[in-house]
Amino acid sequence: MAKYLLIMRGTDESNAAMMADIEPMMAATRQVIEEMVKAGVLLAAEGLDDPARGVVVDFSGETPVVTDGPYGETKELFGGFFLLDVASQPEAVEWAKRIPAARGARIEVRRVPGEDEVPQDSTVAR
Repeated sequence: MAKYLLIMRGTDESNAAMMADIEPMMAATRQVIEEMVKAGVLLAAEGLDDPARGVVVDFSGETPVVTDGPYGETKELFGGFFLLDVASQPEAVEWAKRIPAARGARIEVRRVPGEDEVPQDSTVAR
């Protein structure tokens, strides 16, 4: 088994379309979540708050600069995620295809490397 992060990415247009039809979208999403739970593959699922309520820590210069959201000219916004434990990337993709999304939205599927794949001389606390 391997962990995969399904990253929900939306545009201003797809987010507006989703909000216009939010009740059926949420009901369909709850149904997929229930199916993931029954299948034993769901580890976590969360949505994110409005980007206007967030901040960005930018490391472009010598010192980090913090700015308030929204994020300028961003074409896609990270709106939430599902963390799955499945046998393969194709299985993760099949689950991603079942998640309700507005036209124009995307779901990025990325494998989460295991601890044994992190360089052993890393100074990152484990």
